[in-house]
Amino acid sequence: MSRPLPARDEVWSAEDYLGWPSDTPRCELIDGRVYAMSPAPTLDHQRITGALFAALRSTLAERRGRGSGGAGCGCEVLMAPVDVRLDAHTVVQPDVLVVCDPAKLANGRHVDGAPDLVVEVLSPSNALKDRRLKRRVYERAGVPELLLIDPEQRYVEIHRLGSDGRYAAPELIAPQEPLLLALLPDWQPTPGELFGWPPADLSLDEDMPAAP
Repeated sequence: MSRPLPARDEVWSAEDYLGWPSDTPRCELIDGRVYAMSPAPTLDHQRITGALFAALRSTLAERRGRGSGGAGCGCEVLMAPVDVRLDAHTVVQPDVLVVCDPAKLANGRHVDGAPDLVVEVLSPSNALKDRRLKRRVYERAGVPELLLIDPEQRYVEIHRLGSDGRYAAPELIAPQEPLLLALLPDWQPTPGELFGWPPADLSLDEDMPAAP
């Protein structure tokens, strides 16, 4: 029988979290508060997570194999569950992440610091937490790119960190549009290719008048 979840009404540190026994229920620590992880994710969630992880791993491995350097050559892609310590009171478990600084992986147990890319696949049970709480802590920690993937509506939302340290207005990517990442500027798959999504009907957008 697993242990009970640590008390939600207490304030915990990242050191507390990382020292909890292995049979502690999966959870995240955000600003010192414990948040239970969602129950087993849907098949769509797992398919999307696995497809993106595999595509990124293959792309990064190919670049390392070339030995020619360039964008993403020294980066490593990881997949949940993996702990990411963002600050003294925040430890999260993104669905997919890319880390390009080997020092952040040196302890061999968790990622220590902000990844270069974070991906969260939304579900009805976690969408509010991902869009509000986790987006805020990723921004504060300086994560350069955050992808929020919506399996139900079939679009990808890209949040990029600006020079002011804040996320700009998100870019929404339809299934047939290229997914352009600052981390891998010459890797331009579409969500449709990655996840098997059919093209979206964008006729309403195309008919709208240009903004003044």
